[in-house]
Parts: sequence; C-alpha cells; structure tokens
Amino acid sequence: MAEWFTQTVGEPSSREADDDDADEGGMPHQAGEGPVAQQGEEEGPRQRPSRFMLLVYRVPAKPTATRVAVWRMLKKMGAIYLQQSVCVFPDTVRLRRELTTVLSRIEQGGGEYHLLPLRKLPPEEEVKLARQFLEQTNKHYDEIIENCEVNFTKEIEFETFRKNFTYEEAEEIRVEFEKICSWFDHVRERDWFGSPREADARAWIQKCEAMLEDFEAKVYAVQTKQGESAERVARGRRRAPSGHPEGATSGRRRRSSQAILRAQAPPRADAAG
Repeated sequence: MAEWFTQTVGEPSSREADDDDADEGGMPHQAGEGPVAQQGEEEGPRQRPSRFMLLVYRVPAKPTATRVAVWRMLKKMGAIYLQQSVCVFPDTVRLRRELTTVLSRIEQGGGEYHLLPLRKLPPEEEVKLARQFLEQTNKHYDEIIENCEVNFTKEIEFETFRKNFTYEEAEEIRVEFEKICSWFDHVRERDWFGSPREADARAWIQKCEAMLEDFEAKVYAVQTKQGESAERVARGRRRAPSGHPEGATSGRRRRSSQAILRAQAPPRADAAG
C-alpha cells in the first residue's frame, strides 16, 4: 500500500507544520507520524476538530462490491461526501488507523486514491463543513430516537399485551436494547460538533432501559410464581405416585389377597365326596 502517512499531496512546509503544532499546544510531529490525538479523543465526545483530510478515490465500475464496501466503510467512519468519490473527515489518529483498511480495499479492488491534508481552512469553509457534519449526525440520532420510540416501545407493549413473560423473550429484548446502546455510542464518538439531538437520543435510551427493567421484573415475578406452583404439584405427585385414589388401591390389594388364600386352602370333605 502507498506510504500515505508521509507522501501526501499539499503537505505544508516544516515551519507551517511546527506552527500548527504550536497552535494545538503539542510537539512537532516526527516524520511519518500523523497529528497527535488531543486529550480525551479516545473516549467521550470528540473535541471540535481543527484539521481535516480530503480523500479522492477511483475504483472500477465492475464489480460493484468494491465501490459499495468503500462507501460503507467511509460512511461508518463518519465521512461526508462532497461529491461522488470525494469525501472529507477530521484528521485524527483514530480515523487514520481506520482509514488504513479503506485504502487497502481501494487498492485491492484495482483502484487508486489521493489523500490530501487540509490545513487552516478559511472560517467560512469550516462553517460549511461543520454544518454538513452536524446534519449527518442529527440524522443518525433521529434514527436512534425513531427506533426507540417506534420499534422498541411497541415490542414491549405487544409482548406485555400477550402476557409473554418468558425468559427467552426478555433476553431477546435485552439484546435489541444493547444494539441500540452500541449504535448510540458509535454515533456519539463521531459527534465532533456537538449535535443538539444527542440529549434527546440519550433520554430515549434511558426511557427504553426503564421499560426493559420493568418488563424483566414482570418476567421474574411470573416465572417465580410458576416455579412455586410446579413445586407444589411435584410434592402432590410424590404423595400419590400411582395416580389412583388411596382407597381404591387398598381395596384392590384386599381382593387379591383373598383370592390367593382360597387357591391355597385344601378342598372341603363334602366337595371330595
């Protein structure tokens, strides 16, 4: 794969790079290294990015698998497309690591690319990019909210109406809730400009968690009650294992004993004569 870390088009001079590092309060980068991640970058919401990268790529039209895979991976990274096969994203250590897989896929599919660092954008251009990133992030949060409000809520309401209080159903709903949480965490990691929809999505997730815990409590109560009932039935069966009334069983045993005694008794004298 091309040495994209060091061979980038439009790389600033060493003095410009040093000035950029001084602006961020960091040390000048060593050759072959990307920008140093800011404190807190690896956890929680991203700080507002000050640098961006532009990726321009081209892959063969056929087969379409490579084009679709590259597009999907870039969208998952949080990139925004300025036009077809031209996208931009923040220049961070984490995204550079994730981008390695994308660039490999482009080359493996017979394509080529240019990775261009964008330094010190004019303020009006930064505003445009920030608005586009926010619009994209808002859509992701809205999808999460819709999933909570429609799918997850309706699922619990329906199973409650059916009184389907089983462990299997509770576990299935728990898995769906964890998927929503993972989705939220992924979007939040790419929320570089502080979307106002994050608070709404978080509130809906908390509401879903409360609904799930209430449903699980009902499942526990039903399953515990059923377990106690089963134990009482089992104790009753142990007291009468044959399944017949005790009096009928005793009477059958008395009749069987009388038949055996008559068979063993000697014949009477009048019967012999």
